[in-house]
Amino acid sequence: MSMQTELNTITSTLNEVASRITVLVETEGSAMPPDTYTELVAAERTTMALLRRLNRVAGRIA
Repeated sequence: MSMQTELNTITSTLNEVASRITVLVETEGSAMPPDTYTELVAAERTTMALLRRLNRVAGRIA
C-alpha cells in the first residue's frame, strides 16, 4: 500500500470519527453533563486539527 493510499484511508476514517463526534455534540450536547460536553467539544477540535495536518501532509506527497 502506498503512503498516499494509507493517508487517504486514515483521513477518510478520521473524517467519519469527526462527523460522529459532531453529531453527538450537536444532538445530545444539551442533555450531557457539562464536563462531558466540554471534553467532546475538545475532542472534536483536536480531531479537526489532526485532519487539517493530515491533509497538508497528503497534499505535499501528491
